[in-house]
Amino acid sequence: MTAPSTPAPASQTLSRGIRMLEILAEADGPRTIAELAADMGVHRSIAYRILRTLESHRLVTRDESGRVHGAPGLAVLARGVQRDLQSAALPELTVLANELKMCAFIAVWDQPDCTTLVTVEPRHVHAAVVQHPGTRHPFGHGAPGIAMQSTLTQAQWNALNHETPYRQNAAVARAQGYATSIDEVIPGLSSVAAPINVPGRLPAAVAVVYSTGSNTSEVPAIGARMKAAALAIEAELA
Repeated sequence: MTAPSTPAPASQTLSRGIRMLEILAEADGPRTIAELAADMGVHRSIAYRILRTLESHRLVTRDESGRVHGAPGLAVLARGVQRDLQSAALPELTVLANELKMCAFIAVWDQPDCTTLVTVEPRHVHAAVVQHPGTRHPFGHGAPGIAMQSTLTQAQWNALNHETPYRQNAAVARAQGYATSIDEVIPGLSSVAAPINVPGRLPAAVAVVYSTGSNTSEVPAIGARMKAAALAIEAELA
């Protein structure tokens, strides 16, 4: 009898390199090597070796003061993530952002989170709320997650044994074609989202985010606009 195979051990070096990139992506600004080492819980010499490797692949760079930034190589990698969805969505996001004067974005199902894939900010608006690409939040919070969950009935969702329970808001969103959330991810911010549902693909959502209370009376119109945008993106991907 052949002994059962055991999973190959994960690469600690690779994991640390990815963690460094995540820290830089989530940081408000560039980080020093000492700060990165502290964030990662490793010795500075280890952080430096990881940094040099990432530099050689043009994924990070250092400025004149030695602080570390993400480099253009990251943009090259990002373009390859669901490239067709990004291409199909960008024209719609641009129209949405400038028409509604809000940040428009695509969120994708990234278990157990929702992750922002691509974002368009409105032109000539100085106080718009911004949702940055790569931003993550728990799947069970916010309009994008509710919208994605609404593509399934409660019975279909329960069959997945997902750790996030089926929300009754998802049933409402399923009926009306869009989802809403108020103060769920960040206090003071609201969102409206519609699901992008293409057979053979993981669920995604097109959404806008804005200050709570500033557009309360316009939510149904915004929801209808999200539905139209989602249908247009689905048609491009079909």
